[in-house]
Amino acid sequence: MELSNKKISFPWWFSLILFLLVSPMFYGPLIALVNPSFFGGTGETELNLGIMLFIARNLAIGLAFLFAIYIKNGPMLFVLILVRLITDLIDAPAFQIFREPPLVAQMIIFTLLCYLPAFFGLRFLWKEMRND
Repeated sequence: MELSNKKISFPWWFSLILFLLVSPMFYGPLIALVNPSFFGGTGETELNLGIMLFIARNLAIGLAFLFAIYIKNGPMLFVLILVRLITDLIDAPAFQIFREPPLVAQMIIFTLLCYLPAFFGLRFLWKEMRND
C-alpha cells in the first residue's frame, strides 16, 4: 500500500515525455470534432459511432493522465503509460492496414512520438517506484 501513496517528482525531461504522451489524447479528439472526414476516409462530414468512441476513449485516458500527474502518483502513471504503449502498438499496424500512410513516415512518427517516450517514461517510473 505504501507504493501507491508514494509521490514522485518530475524532472524536465519526464515532463516533456508526459506532454508527448498526453497531448494526443486531447488534440486527436479536437481534430475528430472539427474535421470528421479526416477519420472517415470516405469524405464523411458527420460524426459516427467509431469517431465518438475514439473521442471518448482518448478523453477518458487523457483525464486519467492529468489526474495522475496532479497527484504525482507513480504507479498510476506507470499503468497509464503501459496502456498507452499497448494501444499504440495496436494502432500502428491498424493505421498501415486501413489508412495506408507512407510506411517510413509512420514508423518515424510512432517511434519518436510514441514508443521511445513510453519506454523512457516506464523506465524512469520503474526506477522511482523501486527506489525506497
